[in-house]
Amino acid sequence: MPPEEKKLEEKEEDKKKSTKTRAKKSAPKAMPQEDIITAIKSMTVMDLADLVKSLEDEFGVSAAPVVVGAVSAAATGEQSEAPPEEEKTEFTITLTSIGEKKIEVIKAVREVTDLGLKQAKDLVEAAPQVIKENISKEEVATMKEKLEAAGASVEIK
Repeated sequence: MPPEEKKLEEKEEDKKKSTKTRAKKSAPKAMPQEDIITAIKSMTVMDLADLVKSLEDEFGVSAAPVVVGAVSAAATGEQSEAPPEEEKTEFTITLTSIGEKKIEVIKAVREVTDLGLKQAKDLVEAAPQVIKENISKEEVATMKEKLEAAGASVEIK
């Protein structure tokens, strides 16, 4: 083989090798899940929103939640049941009237609140008044029990 042909063959082999190495370099490497999670944790909310949009565009999917029950009911023409109301977690207890045992009610108000004698007396005398707001169901039940035992009327909202 003449030297010119050898050079041409060597150049073609070099081109093939460089193409293979370029293909290997450009192929994305799989990242471990931990690295992906770490990267996401370090992103801002705006960056995450952009990432979600990019993923939706790239893969032709939507990140919107799918509501199967509503879709199937609408498709069949049936009316779906109203969603159950969320259970209340915070309550307000109001003293509506003090009854005949004013002193007992003042003592009960002092017991269920952190008020002093003067403040509890003023609250009881100014009924109807809010005793406590944003309290749990259990706490409101014990307060109601103590106040009603003292002769007061209470309302829970």
